[in-house]
Amino acid sequence: MPYDFLACPRCGEKIKAYRNPFPTVDIIIELAHGIVLVERKNEPFGWALPGGFVDYGETLEDAAIREAREETSLDISNLRLLGCYSDPARDPRQHNISTVYVAEANGTPRAGDDAAHLEIFPLTALPSPLCFDHGKILADYADRKANGFI
Repeated sequence: MPYDFLACPRCGEKIKAYRNPFPTVDIIIELAHGIVLVERKNEPFGWALPGGFVDYGETLEDAAIREAREETSLDISNLRLLGCYSDPARDPRQHNISTVYVAEANGTPRAGDDAAHLEIFPLTALPSPLCFDHGKILADYADRKANGFI
């Protein structure tokens, strides 16, 4: 159900309380030897793509650039859309919709913000477990890359 009911504090009448999914971004950052994954500091723990919530008044692209910088210290370029992932069960905390980008970067990544650690992984040797639906996202990325769509 997209909404619940609340009681009006003055008269007690039922009013709709709308619940909407939260917009997020994830970024597949390509480096010479693989992609950057972060080990999360906060629950759910595990390996994940860099990313996070879109701030109010921020574009999706600006959020991707900001989140990449905050979590990896990398400035990204050549931002391309991979797709949107909206399964209500993709995040155990709440219903989030992620817009996923692919980007390039140069330099040495360093973990920051809510990343406890980060590493560069080739697609053929990804760690386990991957958080959220990032295994599906990376499978989609690998398939599109193999078929020349990225």
